[in-house]
Amino acid sequence: MSRLLTVLALLLAAAAPSLEAQRADSIIERTSSTYRRLRSLTAQFDQVITNEMIGTFTSRGTLAQAGASRLSMRFTDPVGEAIVIDGTSVWIYTPSTTPGQVLRIPIASAAGYGLNLLGWLLDRPAERYTVALLRTDRVAGTPVDVLRLTPAVEGLPFTSATLWLAKGDALPRRLEVTEPSGNRRTLTLSDLRTDADLPPSTFIFTPPAGVKVVTQ
Repeated sequence: MSRLLTVLALLLAAAAPSLEAQRADSIIERTSSTYRRLRSLTAQFDQVITNEMIGTFTSRGTLAQAGASRLSMRFTDPVGEAIVIDGTSVWIYTPSTTPGQVLRIPIASAAGYGLNLLGWLLDRPAERYTVALLRTDRVAGTPVDVLRLTPAVEGLPFTSATLWLAKGDALPRRLEVTEPSGNRRTLTLSDLRTDADLPPSTFIFTPPAGVKVVTQ
């Protein structure tokens, strides 16, 4: 009997990692399917960028997205800054770090989803990442599953990522990525709203008067 129990324990131990992997794949696939069905997504965001060499930078504002090629991040702190993907170009206006200019990058020249972290992480993740379930947790009171995404293909803009995905609506409440530069970027989302009719102006960026447009 003791030998039988030992064998059963070994079999259960061997099966556990496989079951955890299946659960992780199921969670990320549910999120991906939900994300890809959305007509639009809006949220408030808090962003923290940490670099061991230059310190920590915090910002906040409003995020809006409609498809992979339209994204708006309008900052309230630093006030007036913006990152906008309008369907043809990526506009980056950050006068706190690069005063007097706005950077314009044609989408054809930008890699993949440009600065759209949601697109990089949630659009067909099974094709790009190995996924592991780390734990359950809460973000601002919302129950979440915490997953680690490890790049499985070349050309992704970060070396690792961690997602906090709500158990209820499957949408992300926090994203943390480590970039090749060493930057660690954490984006926490709140007040998420889906499938609203967003005005066209949401994804239009007009450079302020006197600001030089630099095309990369």
